[in-house]
Amino acid sequence: MSVHLQTAPPLEVAQWLNVTEPPSLDRLRGKVVMIEAFQMLCPGCVSHGLPQAAQVWKTFSGDDVQVLGLHSVFEHHDAQPPRALEAFLYEYRIGFPVAVDAPGDGALPKTMAAYGMQGTPTLVLIDRLGRKRSQHFGRVPDLVLGAEIMALIAEAQDTTPMAEAAETRPSSECGDAGCSVSGTKTAGTV
Repeated sequence: MSVHLQTAPPLEVAQWLNVTEPPSLDRLRGKVVMIEAFQMLCPGCVSHGLPQAAQVWKTFSGDDVQVLGLHSVFEHHDAQPPRALEAFLYEYRIGFPVAVDAPGDGALPKTMAAYGMQGTPTLVLIDRLGRKRSQHFGRVPDLVLGAEIMALIAEAQDTTPMAEAAETRPSSECGDAGCSVSGTKTAGTV
């Protein structure tokens, strides 16, 4: 049974912070994208979600992984305006790009609704082809997240079929003196 993976919904954003040019999921194709949806008044976001996102941003190469924050306010709207978010990002030293989720028709912001998020923090992983591969509500163990990110990075890098890779490996010849790669001479051989 094959699973059909769909392209991740676009981010519907009212404003970007920490960027000179606003990113888009289309322009980020070729990279694994981690989206950390949060509210600055959410205890789990402040204690775990955002520090974990910052650690991923610092740990993985920007060539492989792009971390995006998504400020998705569905409660206490008056206490969490973009101006307060700017101060929050500065105080918590969050340097990766952060989007302010566009207001929706109801209580949920547009991107939050499009992804079917249950609340904050929510972590979304998108593969290099722009497909949503996982979504977690709440705390994600660091080892689980690291393994998921590495699997997505390795997916794109592992493009050589096993049979072809085996054919390109040099053969070896072993004897009492040791093993050598075929076609090379070692000291004492003619």
